[in-house]
Amino acid sequence: MTASASPEETPGNAKPKATLLLPLVLVAMLLLLLLIALRTGNPSNLPSALIGKPVPEFALAPIPNAQGDNGPTPGLSSAAFKTGKVSVLNVWATWCAPCVAEHPLLIELGQQGIPLFSINYKDKPEAARRFLATHGNPYRAIGADENGFVAIDFGVYGVPETFVIDGDGKIVYRHPGPLSPEIIADKIMPAIKKAERATAGRS
Repeated sequence: MTASASPEETPGNAKPKATLLLPLVLVAMLLLLLLIALRTGNPSNLPSALIGKPVPEFALAPIPNAQGDNGPTPGLSSAAFKTGKVSVLNVWATWCAPCVAEHPLLIELGQQGIPLFSINYKDKPEAARRFLATHGNPYRAIGADENGFVAIDFGVYGVPETFVIDGDGKIVYRHPGPLSPEIIADKIMPAIKKAERATAGRS
């Protein structure tokens, strides 16, 4: 009489074990990518899963009483990026020193007529309002992301981060970390021009 195989030896039991291992492997790969980025000091080594995809659907309230050149600055929703115009989205916070350092460059971009929008990340409304009053407000709309959930949907690893978004609302470029004149000249502006050509070609 042939002995029957034990439950541990049956092929059917191997599949659940493999299924359980898959998430662990994926987590290990993400941790490895994060470790590489941290060791190189360059978070742009981390991939963005949203490149070429539409911005996440969201709607954020404005910063109360925040003022811009044309009066109160409205809140921000995903609809703002689907107007046929290429735009730039900046994610920032008042407690972020690199955000303060890059802000004059964003003022300059706004003065060039580039549509600028922003997400204020995990900040206090009164602090954000004072920041804009002191340093200037180049944004056409600002979403107050007090709990940080919308930034997570964008795959933000930390502030500041900047995105170039085409006229159809698709993310075409992401820059993690502070902007510099070189990054704007070599990365941001070429991404804007390329997106403008592509958007014009579809119209």
